[in-house]
Amino acid sequence: MRRGTIPQVTSKPAAAQHLRDLARLRRVRDRIDREYVQPLDVEALARGAHMSAGHLSREFRRAYGESPYGYLMTRRIERAMALLRRGDLSVTEVCFAVGCSSLGTFSSRFTELVGMPPSAYRRRAARATAGMPSCVAKQVTRPIRNREAPVTGRS
Repeated sequence: MRRGTIPQVTSKPAAAQHLRDLARLRRVRDRIDREYVQPLDVEALARGAHMSAGHLSREFRRAYGESPYGYLMTRRIERAMALLRRGDLSVTEVCFAVGCSSLGTFSSRFTELVGMPPSAYRRRAARATAGMPSCVAKQVTRPIRNREAPVTGRS
C-alpha cells in the first residue's frame, strides 16, 4: 500500500451486521407480540437483543416505523379492542388484562389510536360488529399505527 492512501473498506462486514441487526429486531418484535401483557421496557428488550437501548430504539423505528414502546402499546390496544368488542369486561379490567398498569395512559393511547375513548368504542363496536365473525371484525376495526385516528363524519 502506498504511503498516504486509505485502504479500501469493504461493505460486506457492514451488510452482514445489518442483517444480524434485522434478525435481532425481528426477535424483539416477535417477543413484543408474544409477551405484550408482561411489563416490557426498552432496556429489557435491548438486553435480550444484545443491543443498547438507544441503538434498539433507533433501529426499530427505522425498520418498523415506530418505537418499540409505540409498537407494544399498539399491540395492547389491538387486543383491548377485541376484549371490548366481546363486551364481558369493564374498561378497567381490559386495561389490566392487556398489560397496562395505568388506566389514564391506556385510555389516552386508546383514544389516540382509535379516535374515541375505550368506553365509547365498547358501546359502538358492540353494535357495529354484531353478527360479524371475529376474524372479520378484527380486520375492519384494526387501529391505525401512524398515530392518526380516522376523521369521522366526513366523506
